Amino acid sequence: MFGARRHLLAVVTLLVALGWQTEAKLKEGDCEVCIKFLTKFVDGLTEEDKSMEKMEIKLRQTCKEAKRRENRFCYYIGATEDAATGIVNEVTRPLSSSVPPERVCEKLKKLDSQICELRYEKQIDFKNVDLSKLRVKDLKNILNDWDETCKGCVEKRDFVQRIEELKHKHVEL
Repeated sequence: MFGARRHLLAVVTLLVALGWQTEAKLKEGDCEVCIKFLTKFVDGLTEEDKSMEKMEIKLRQTCKEAKRRENRFCYYIGATEDAATGIVNEVTRPLSSSVPPERVCEKLKKLDSQICELRYEKQIDFKNVDLSKLRVKDLKNILNDWDETCKGCVEKRDFVQRIEELKHKHVEL
């Protein structure tokens, strides 16, 4: 009895000592928004923007323009004006030291698991989609993503017609 407990205790101690953490490791598809947003952010930085202070300013500016899931990510890390938390330094510090976005997101997952639960909506294939089969909410989201409005739209067909009018401007066919 005592031998089995000691053996179990030894295994657990060894795993803890080796830093075994099941929660922190990213699985395929985890942190989709975090990784994509931070990769795009880092790729857009110049060499002079890579100090921690300038990077924080640049991150907040980028977050002001972010929409939907990316805006929600910015909110979670505290980079929006209405955010209640403030873990921006947990993003800018490692990025300024050239830590890859995947590793930064892995650490953020430990602090707030919601960050890695964010997923992008499925992209619409405008070549093959029948807009009249989409929900009005989805049609409104398309217009919102394009920074367009549909004044006077009341029925579904109004939204479909407006999207068809603007499609050439926003979608490569």
